[in-house]
Amino acid sequence: MKIVNEASVSELEQMSKNMYEPMVKAVIDVRRRIIAIDGGLHADEELYLLLGGSEQKDLWGINLWPSRYGSDSFIEFDSMINMRPDLNNFSRSVDDEKIRELIKEIVGGIVHAG
Repeated sequence: MKIVNEASVSELEQMSKNMYEPMVKAVIDVRRRIIAIDGGLHADEELYLLLGGSEQKDLWGINLWPSRYGSDSFIEFDSMINMRPDLNNFSRSVDDEKIRELIKEIVGGIVHAG
């Protein structure tokens, strides 16, 4: 598990080999614009970021599917850590469209085809 400011699709493909499906779990800090990646559980990545100074309200769990890079299904908004009734997020997804768009922007600036 590590925090990244840059990652290639080929790096994600390598990381996905450790998972039961060809994807990579990630948690994004939307305020700090960083991603914790390559953990077994979103909760592990969430804790890693919290210990590093992130705030709970800024963290959102996603899955990245390297084989889908460039398509709308590259980012999957699905994590138990996203269930936050106090932030009006009642599902495992990210219900606020503004936050979803911010996550897409952050991922787009960090993950590249190389």
